[in-house]
Amino acid sequence: MNKKLQHITLAFFGLFLINYLSNSVYKRFDLTQDKRYTISEISESLLNKLESPIFIKVYLEGNFPAEFKRLQTETRQFLEELKATNSNVQFRFINPANIRESLIKKRMLPSQLTVQEDGKLSEAIIFPWAEISIGQKTELVSLLPNTVAKTQESQLQQAIEKLEFSFANAIHNITTKEKQKIAVIAGNGELEDIHLYSLLSEVGKKYHLAKFTLDSVAKNPQKTVNDLTKYDLAIIAKPTERFTEQEKFTLDQFITNGGKTLWMVDTNYADTDSLYDTGKMLAFPRDLNLTDLLFSYQVRINNKLIQDLYSAKIPLATGNLGNQAQFQHLNWFYHPLVNGNPNHSITKNLAPVRFRFTTQIDTLKGNLKKTPLLVTSVLTKKIGTPNFVELQSIAKQPKEKEYNRGSQLLAVLLEGKFNSAYKNRTKPFNTALFKSTSKANKMVVIADGDVARNQILKGKPHDLSLDKWTGEQFGNKAFLINTIDYLLDDTGLINLRNKSITINLLDKQKAYTEKRFWQFINIGVPLILLGLFGFGFNYLRKKKYAK
Repeated sequence: MNKKLQHITLAFFGLFLINYLSNSVYKRFDLTQDKRYTISEISESLLNKLESPIFIKVYLEGNFPAEFKRLQTETRQFLEELKATNSNVQFRFINPANIRESLIKKRMLPSQLTVQEDGKLSEAIIFPWAEISIGQKTELVSLLPNTVAKTQESQLQQAIEKLEFSFANAIHNITTKEKQKIAVIAGNGELEDIHLYSLLSEVGKKYHLAKFTLDSVAKNPQKTVNDLTKYDLAIIAKPTERFTEQEKFTLDQFITNGGKTLWMVDTNYADTDSLYDTGKMLAFPRDLNLTDLLFSYQVRINNKLIQDLYSAKIPLATGNLGNQAQFQHLNWFYHPLVNGNPNHSITKNLAPVRFRFTTQIDTLKGNLKKTPLLVTSVLTKKIGTPNFVELQSIAKQPKEKEYNRGSQLLAVLLEGKFNSAYKNRTKPFNTALFKSTSKANKMVVIADGDVARNQILKGKPHDLSLDKWTGEQFGNKAFLINTIDYLLDDTGLINLRNKSITINLLDKQKAYTEKRFWQFINIGVPLILLGLFGFGFNYLRKKKYAK
């Protein structure tokens, strides 16, 4: 009796100890092969800084296609990981059925999906959005971003791959107290505000923007340099007027003092608008006096125009029907359509980027790390300038053998310590801020200023990611936003875009064609086995008792 009592007591004490340890020591294990539920150190660092509750509303509740329930499940499991890391993370899933109008007013636009079930196609509307709030601040998270995906299945995979980046980026934005500052350089004929509106209105949600004119260099160069170095990034978008040595020195010292730069430079005068007006235009070199400056950063932008057989379309009048002109969308080889580097976080899963009358970039030997971001197809042709470009050439059948110049570099990322262009030269003016070499720094150089130029529709700026004539979608806006984020990212947050996972999706067509077979396997085979078992059992039973 005493031994039994001892065993019961030990068992009770053991259960109590296990229960105590299970509540005080909490550990989750990620057994997936691609570690999709393992939170990165970057995300953990963001979560550890949360001192007050953060509320997340996810509008993925209700009836929608089966494959997108996978997105719902993956999102829920990821948010549970966030909550396990920091209990300040609170979330709930909401059915958007009765609040659609309010969501649309908040810029959470629905996605229309094509659903295939039992061999039939139908349409479904979902709201793949989440809303994060801390106090009075809110941030939207797109759970189904527009990408280069050709199928809904690959789009779903890319959405799940970007879950951590999307939420981590939103949490970073909403918890950052001081925004970084971007100077939009003006004074040398750069793009007007209305042509940069689509890009800058989006960038302005995350960063402080200010126009910075270099005209003041002529009057007070020292003050201009001091003022510019207070910014974190400078955007130079399609300058058309020559830079003075003082202006170049100002930009140079901004770079050597740690400022990031995004260069979008046209080295030729060529414009589609003037081409439409006359049917012909003269493309000729534009002297911006930037060659030596960029040369010191180990890049050179050439003057030859690039034609690419893989190109965007432009509308062209092909006749009249009654009183209305008839238009046809034809490939315009002077507008290359360029895929991004799939191995870099800036350009991974990016829709093709449209260039307009671009040239190409040469990189020079040196200490800087050079990463190609946007490269043309191999079917390219170079056109020397000055040269006439005629609109009627669009009707000519291209000869593929002429397009043999191979891939051309159109955008490059430079990283490392930049040498001043004035390191061993006479300086235009003296400044106490002068540095001959920068610390580790970054810049992106793009051989086209129009890559950031949005169209104008009825006097208002049109979305940069969408062509107003053809309706084609491009990756220009996403590319430039990713570029700015990368240049200003000191935490490595954007590298989360490189996360890759493998999702085994159901082959719907195969499932439909083999439907009867698998129904038989799942329903018929168990019944047959049960029948055989019953028959065999009765047979053996009768045989046993027959004796």
